[in-house]
Amino acid sequence: MALFEVTGGRSLKGEITAQGAKNEALQVICAVLLTPERVVVGNVPAIVDVIQLIELLECLGVEVERLSDDEWSFCAADIDLDYMKSLDFRQRATRLRGSVMIMGPLLARFGIAHLPKPGGDKIGRRRLDTHFIGFQKLGAQFDFDGGEDFFSVSGELKGTYMLLDEASVTGTANIVMAAVMARGFTTIYNAACEPYIQQLCKMLNRMGAKISGIASNLLTIEGVGELGGTCHRCLPDMIEVGSFIGMAAMTQSEITIKNVGYEELGIIPQQFSRMGIRFEQRGDDIHVPRQEHYCIESFIDGSIMTIADAPWPGLTPDLLSVFLVVATQARGSVLIHQKMFESRLFFVDKLIDMGAQIILCDPHRATVIGHDHAFRLRATSMTSPDIRAGVALLIAAMSAEGTSVIQNIDQIDRGYQNIDGRLNALGAKIVRK
Repeated sequence: MALFEVTGGRSLKGEITAQGAKNEALQVICAVLLTPERVVVGNVPAIVDVIQLIELLECLGVEVERLSDDEWSFCAADIDLDYMKSLDFRQRATRLRGSVMIMGPLLARFGIAHLPKPGGDKIGRRRLDTHFIGFQKLGAQFDFDGGEDFFSVSGELKGTYMLLDEASVTGTANIVMAAVMARGFTTIYNAACEPYIQQLCKMLNRMGAKISGIASNLLTIEGVGELGGTCHRCLPDMIEVGSFIGMAAMTQSEITIKNVGYEELGIIPQQFSRMGIRFEQRGDDIHVPRQEHYCIESFIDGSIMTIADAPWPGLTPDLLSVFLVVATQARGSVLIHQKMFESRLFFVDKLIDMGAQIILCDPHRATVIGHDHAFRLRATSMTSPDIRAGVALLIAAMSAEGTSVIQNIDQIDRGYQNIDGRLNALGAKIVRK
């Protein structure tokens, strides 16, 4: 199993470019199954989850061509539906959670889809009810084999009204992709409206879909008989942009983050400002100057700052791990409230071992008392539990005194492309073994 040896205490300097958005790429790559025509997708990150999804589509019969480092061509003219019943399909699909989003397109176009229980991060329950309830409301028959952990949906789809029980991003994407070819009109209320969903809807409209209400939580879809090909470019990854802002502050570095898609970052820059982190927008770049200190704001009434995740346009839960680790060297205190997942704060024991002052109040809340750089974290050995906590631990190790070891870095590779090479180019010392 691969690991990182990270020598901490090094100040970084230079420019780094954000990769394409992982979550968007997974959605739009699944959408190529909706048409037999050619679809070209650019700014695709070369990360484990995305590559595994592309390989899964190839096994389904999609013709795939890599046009450049970050641009791919897909043609799903001849799909092997029987492959979904094979052992190889089961093994590949269970490796990544994004595989669930092949079901909506396959159901829409072919009237049938199968999937084993997908894998992904171990961050508490991540139920799939929203996906399958949505398919059922569209008229699909649902079957679950509990012994085999195997899902099946089938049937002709018809437009309907639905109110989602949660604003699930992948659930919304899956239902939208199913509804675009359903007969009649579909209305989806409490839909997720993240930039990734907006990008997917815009791509589908270019393919011939009729989706209105994009960027709101109320989507209306008029079903069409067929969809055509298109070209699409993924946004920069907002999670990576936020990770780099936090890393710069934590390591007292001067960094320019290139091509961030600033208008699509939502509340992220504002929340880093409330942590006392200074930065400036330069066109579509973010420049973070070297800061000796950053001071966490208090609320107007003087109470402790609380940073909590929420569905868009609230703060994405994928960045709470970074906010938590960055707070360990801030001046002041903050309450980190993880509302949307159950187990994403359980990595804080490693930060406490490193000398961080953190009180884990319960599985969802942690209070962080910052050291204000008066005390550096100690190097230690740790294991990456999931993608986002893994990067947070990497940032902690880069600021610590001594050499830390991070194991299970396959989790980090699932979401961050060549992270060690890119950070080493800024002056970090990260050795992959």
